[in-house]
Amino acid sequence: MYTVTNRQLFFQHIAQTSDFPLGLEIDRAEGVFLYENGGQTAYMDLISGIGVSNVGHRHPHVLAAIHNQLDKYLHLMVYGEYVQTPQTALAQALADTLPPSLNTVYFTNSGTEAVEGAMKLAKRYTNRSEIISCFNAYHGSTQGALSLSGDENFKRNYRPLLPDIRHIQHGNRAHLTQITQRTAAVVMEVVCGEAGVRVPDAAYLQAVRQRCSEVGALLIFDEIQTGFGRTGTFWAFEAFATTPDILLCAKGMGGGMPIGAFISSAEIMSVFRNNPILGHITTFGGHPVSCAASLATLQVIQNEKLHEQAEAKGQLIKQLLVHPAIREVRGKGLMLAVEFDSFDVLKPVIDRAIEKGVITDWFLFCNNSMRIAPPLIITENQIREACAIILDAIDETY
Repeated sequence: MYTVTNRQLFFQHIAQTSDFPLGLEIDRAEGVFLYENGGQTAYMDLISGIGVSNVGHRHPHVLAAIHNQLDKYLHLMVYGEYVQTPQTALAQALADTLPPSLNTVYFTNSGTEAVEGAMKLAKRYTNRSEIISCFNAYHGSTQGALSLSGDENFKRNYRPLLPDIRHIQHGNRAHLTQITQRTAAVVMEVVCGEAGVRVPDAAYLQAVRQRCSEVGALLIFDEIQTGFGRTGTFWAFEAFATTPDILLCAKGMGGGMPIGAFISSAEIMSVFRNNPILGHITTFGGHPVSCAASLATLQVIQNEKLHEQAEAKGQLIKQLLVHPAIREVRGKGLMLAVEFDSFDVLKPVIDRAIEKGVITDWFLFCNNSMRIAPPLIITENQIREACAIILDAIDETY
């Protein structure tokens, strides 16, 4: 009798997003490792499922919180109608990590949904239509979020997209004059992710903040990749002495469960209450199991001080990854980019490293750089082992 394999089902029935998916068939995940072939093959996950598994895969405290919530209730009602302890406890915990002006949370299912909600919020609050984002920025793949994308290659076949979107160059202070009294909001990554981990100086972000305040535009920081300890502080913006009007988070906040949020002041968020009533709606946003997992994730990061260890761990990676083929290792905390001459040089290194048991990746708008963003729980010994494998992979392919 002919048996259809999971791999065949994957290619027959799972919508493909590229012609060359990694195609690993993972049986189990634990800590910084993914396991294939019934656990016989182990891979060290140096990209955390693209910035998601900040506390590692299946952290016991996260699993305990999920199991505890499963015994109480799952979805009850569309967002914002019932008082649900997982939501209120997480919202308070998030507010406790933030400046007083960021005290009201709207939960979503993902980062791109957080972007969409924030765009609506900024337009409604300011009664303006123009939104400014940056070249080489990525904020999501739904049509509104895609409109903000700073790379035409990802947009041209889906036009028309949203009108009144303008792009500036991240880090270029001369471009800030394009932020005017027509501007509803500036949406900006604190540390540029898909551009290849570009870290700005504090003076630039402070100048953006000042310009937005001068013209009455809202400043939206996208911390979907950087939040929850990735760059060495709980929120990346803490290191730049700059506070946004709206903060976006997702990815690492769920401990592996789907959740996102946009966070602002009670005054700004209040515009969703009327004209029209129910100005922003989600059915599953703030799902109680995801909120329980997120609160446990937040507590693990704080209690184990994982964010405070990220910078030293990142520096160790920079010290170890030295090779004639490597042009630069840049980044902040455990959000790093290892630059090579070209994608043609990098791709065989990535493929060989995976064959040797270390998973890395590249960036959407910087395909000559290797993405390294491991779970924050990674140990020094695991870092040394992973870097040795990457160096071996370079030697074998360069």
